[in-house]
Amino acid sequence: MQADTNADTDAEADADADGLFVPERVAVVGATDREGSVGRAILTNLAEFDGDVVAVNPGRERVLDYPCYDDLAGVPGPVDLAVVVVPPGAVADVVRDAGEAGVPNVVVVTAGFGEAGSEGANRERELVALAEEYGITLVGPNCLGVMSTRSGLNASFGPQMALPGSVAFMSQSGAFITAVLDWARDQGFGFSDVVSLGNKAVEDETDFMRRWAQSEETNVVLAYLESIVDGRAFIDTAREVTTDTPVVAVKSGRTSAGAQAASSHTGAIAGSEAAYEAGLEQAGVLRAENVEEFFDFARALDGLPLPDSESVAVVTNAGGPGVMATDAVGDSDLEMASFADATRSALADALPANANVHNPVDVIGDADVARFCDALDTTLADPGVGAVVVVAAPTAVLDYDGLAEAVVDVQREHGKPVVASLMGGERVDAPADVLADAGVPNYFDPARAVGSLDALASYAAISERDYAPPREFADVDRERAQTVLERVTERDSNQLGVEAMELLDAYGIPTPAGGVADSPDEADSLAADLGGDVVMKVVSPDITHKSDIGGVEVGVPRAEVRDTYETLVTRARNYQPDARVLGVQVQERVDTDAGVETIVGMTRDPQFGPLLMFGLGGIFVEVLEDTTFRVAPVSTEEAAAMLDDVDAAPLLRGARGRDPVDREALRECVERLGRLVDDFPAILELDVNPLLARPASDDGDAGGALALDLRLTVDPEKL
Repeated sequence: MQADTNADTDAEADADADGLFVPERVAVVGATDREGSVGRAILTNLAEFDGDVVAVNPGRERVLDYPCYDDLAGVPGPVDLAVVVVPPGAVADVVRDAGEAGVPNVVVVTAGFGEAGSEGANRERELVALAEEYGITLVGPNCLGVMSTRSGLNASFGPQMALPGSVAFMSQSGAFITAVLDWARDQGFGFSDVVSLGNKAVEDETDFMRRWAQSEETNVVLAYLESIVDGRAFIDTAREVTTDTPVVAVKSGRTSAGAQAASSHTGAIAGSEAAYEAGLEQAGVLRAENVEEFFDFARALDGLPLPDSESVAVVTNAGGPGVMATDAVGDSDLEMASFADATRSALADALPANANVHNPVDVIGDADVARFCDALDTTLADPGVGAVVVVAAPTAVLDYDGLAEAVVDVQREHGKPVVASLMGGERVDAPADVLADAGVPNYFDPARAVGSLDALASYAAISERDYAPPREFADVDRERAQTVLERVTERDSNQLGVEAMELLDAYGIPTPAGGVADSPDEADSLAADLGGDVVMKVVSPDITHKSDIGGVEVGVPRAEVRDTYETLVTRARNYQPDARVLGVQVQERVDTDAGVETIVGMTRDPQFGPLLMFGLGGIFVEVLEDTTFRVAPVSTEEAAAMLDDVDAAPLLRGARGRDPVDREALRECVERLGRLVDDFPAILELDVNPLLARPASDDGDAGGALALDLRLTVDPEKL
């Protein structure tokens, strides 16, 4: 049993007021001395804990030299953290006992809950209810446990304790934690806290991210995620957290191989990966593609100052690796710095005649530490250089130990980020430790060094973001929109089409004049009101691609409207005899050649909610897939960024002699649709395709954007 201690500092107490990571007393419920048991492993791992440890197991007085009690109520004095390893059927009783005893934190290691079928799911719901009733911070169930090097706490059944550090790490996979800690120990990589999230019944990734943002001992948050419980809450919280604390995530399950078929263009294009990509970007979370990047980014973010620009210089003694670093900069969002005349002149004075004084700086293969140091010092002094990559290959005249010390000194003097790529084998180990102790990461591969700088520059931009709230539109008519959506309750299908164009009108999105006719005579009457040639489309919620079956006729003169009505209905019934044909839409004719056909769509993601899509529209949208996504609702800035994200953006700006489209009107349509799908959770999928973006007219009036077609899927139970 360890001596009682308080939290190390007032800052720690504030960041961990409930004592999850810095408890004074820990109780292991289900403790045992049986060889190979989880209860024994956790008790053994708590041997180095700074505070008290007690065991809970009825009928035992001591377990592994720890005092043992029948239940939590019998433990003298307060317990800050209870670690539960009893069978699943008994866990709820233990959590209830914890609540009655005033235990604020419970880690449920036991499995057999939501991951184990309906019975387990019921048990998990009971845990959630108990945690809410008693105000318990509950981690798990089905988790490895928690660790904190701040207090020497290893309340897990992992094989070893983490090394001390300033990076907090949470993982949805306990096995991933054990593998990472084993690797990190070899690398000398340390952590402040480690959490196995398990089933995330109560505490989830958002809660821990918020908690660690308040910890002065945590500089970076790492997250291995397989899902996100509440995407909107995650985005909102991360936007606050990442102002001061970088968050790096690896999200598994990137492919959409398991996605279900969708009934809209948007649903067919978007998978869960699109939602996570958009959500994490909007949240300001850096996305690592693999485990190597995960820790490469962490090293740079933990120890280096942020760059004041994206301009990078490379200083090297090896031409080939220097080119590799330059290529990596070209593949990133960084740029190669252009040196000032004074910098080039100083380099020319300091380096041999055959050295390269432009970027990348080649100090030549016979360079010693002094020459390397002079070049690095001169390069960092250039005001146009935001960061430097030092790339070195081993030679007989280059002392890696001396080079590492020189890099540390020069970096500290200039206060700009420097990363190193000292290439080689065992001779690099000691110099790399010197660099690491000073916060300068070293990578064998120059591309990894550049990648870490790219992450650092990305976070610098994230930390300065100004997140504007989505606009509210005073002219929207929610009651009218609700009435249109409720039409779905009057039919067998949960889909609506162009007959629901009033929905767009209700939210201020312009549509062509016209209507839906259910007879040739009504079609003729609508055409008469419109005047001139019209566009006619068959209206059927069962036919997605109307143009593929000849269900659209453009430029129909008044005299042919009745016959065209009959023709369109006949084609639809011949194509799909069981299709529900609601009539024919008659619209004013719009010159689509005078604008750009875009698409705005939405599909509802289970974690993030409404996922808004913008892209190049028309009949080839699913072939081209020139699209971008954001979680709705979107701000004016986010909507504008969507217009710029697609490959077809030059078309919108007026490429190859075309007139630029009315971007303000188009952007506003994106904003309004984002607000619509957020206001009505009953909308599961939606496509406005095409949304015609038109240029400004010659007299200066806005050309505007016009929604020409609509398709949506509605959940009647959510109306």
